[in-house]
Amino acid sequence: MGRKYFGTDGIRGQVGVYPITPDFVMRLGYAAGKVLARERCTLKPGEHPVVLIGKDTRLSGYMLEAALQAGLCAAGVDVRLVGPMPTPAVAYLTKALRLQAGIVISASHNPYEDNGIKFFSSTGEKLSDEIEHAIEAELERELVTFSSDELGRVKRIDDAPARYIEFCKSTFPFEQDLRGVRIVVDCANGATYHIAPSVLHELGAEVIPINHQPNGTNINDHCGATDTAHLSAAVLQHKADFGIALDGDGDRVMMADANGRIYNGDQLLYVIARYRKDTGKLKGGVVGTLMSNLGLQHALGRLAIPFVRASVGDRYVLEMLAQHEWQLGGEASGHLLCLEKHTTGDGIIAALQVLHALRETGTSLAGYTADLHMYPQTMINVQVDKYVDLKSASIQQAVVEVEADMGDHGRVVLRASGTEPLVRVMVECAEAAQAAAYAERVVKAVRMVAKG
Repeated sequence: MGRKYFGTDGIRGQVGVYPITPDFVMRLGYAAGKVLARERCTLKPGEHPVVLIGKDTRLSGYMLEAALQAGLCAAGVDVRLVGPMPTPAVAYLTKALRLQAGIVISASHNPYEDNGIKFFSSTGEKLSDEIEHAIEAELERELVTFSSDELGRVKRIDDAPARYIEFCKSTFPFEQDLRGVRIVVDCANGATYHIAPSVLHELGAEVIPINHQPNGTNINDHCGATDTAHLSAAVLQHKADFGIALDGDGDRVMMADANGRIYNGDQLLYVIARYRKDTGKLKGGVVGTLMSNLGLQHALGRLAIPFVRASVGDRYVLEMLAQHEWQLGGEASGHLLCLEKHTTGDGIIAALQVLHALRETGTSLAGYTADLHMYPQTMINVQVDKYVDLKSASIQQAVVEVEADMGDHGRVVLRASGTEPLVRVMVECAEAAQAAAYAERVVKAVRMVAKG
């Protein structure tokens, strides 16, 4: 059964356009409160469920936070506010404080005009499909406010940033530090602006923060993990050893070396996996996605590290990790999961794992990834007016022919967008020009089918 409102990462859209409106978000808070109260059976009689709310730095966060509070309180749920905090911080605090759920108001890497709502369970994990279905079902029912003496109350947790900073530091070996290391950190004018610099500074690094002055509208604005030009330039300008770029809600990371060269999620995942393999700390294998670079797969194979692909989205990476009982996975976009450290993807913690590996081995990012040869990728978004059967004979024939030409040195990925009338065609192979030419062959077949 499909979900009406929830996507792969909560509910997201343009502010002021349904469903990201105050009235809907209030009803969402009420529905979530009712469902989560039922899910938590350990509450004592008369005891209220407690839900934590965090947000990123978007101006619309104030409005949506107030709407969520109203809905939750109307359902008899107490609320704890932490203000601007990274998404993984909300997951951690929800679990650490033994609360019933955590809610993040964020649209992650999207521009400030968008916003969204993400949920975490009491264990700091994303909600199951069953609970999301239950919340959607509750949304269809009438909102009936609890009696005045049963309404929820709201309190603020003032020391939330300090708690999370200490948690991040705890994932870095106590016997190691970052003294003598100069690091530029790009906070994307987002939720990590008051967290990431402090974590790195308290571990001993000389920290140069950039894009750390959010004003409500500059989140992800030509900065952070989705636009790393500023990071490269700042690393060179300040003669830094490393650069770290996070996205607006802190669950993605990209890094730069001293030459300003950018390393994406696939490359950083390789560093962590290789180090753990070399030190006997890798449990099982690595989970990537359909979009993970073929070069990563081949490089891990040379190290005898098992590799499997999940559907695109950290939600599906997490599900695949649980299925295999592994700990390490991620996406090229910078969502990296180290499940022995945290229950969800965390940009700061992932960066710390990379820095630990490099400090321990005394190598550079370039040196440690020298055996990782990334394949050029060509991505083309094909605009369509109607549903396109990607399994149609002509499309599959084009794919088979292209993959036969490439052999083991390339692949084709076709995906229909879940939010736009697009078919995404991705081809990767050893040569960039060949990837582009092969992609055009597949695109031609898709367009022919789309025209009918």
